[in-house]
Amino acid sequence: MKLFSRIKFNKLKYFLKKIPRILAENSFITILALFCLSLILSGFIYYKYVVLIKSIEPQIIKKPLQFEEKTFQKILNEWLERKKRFQETNLKEYPDLFR
Repeated sequence: MKLFSRIKFNKLKYFLKKIPRILAENSFITILALFCLSLILSGFIYYKYVVLIKSIEPQIIKKPLQFEEKTFQKILNEWLERKKRFQETNLKEYPDLFR
């Protein structure tokens, strides 16, 4: 509780309101800082997704992939049902709403 009693919320609120004005007055430094921040961020992303990927060897899967017949049959049956429902829509006659 002592930490919250020490913090002057009015001073913090006043400082947070002044930040946009300070940044606008020092626009060159702000743009320079944002540019450096973007360079650091893009360098980190490049390091993570290019440099580390090349240094890590791919894992070898010991168990070969197996074709699951049951799953394939379920998918095939679902596709056939969808095809049948789609063909049924061609046979159904809809009333003309504009007559």
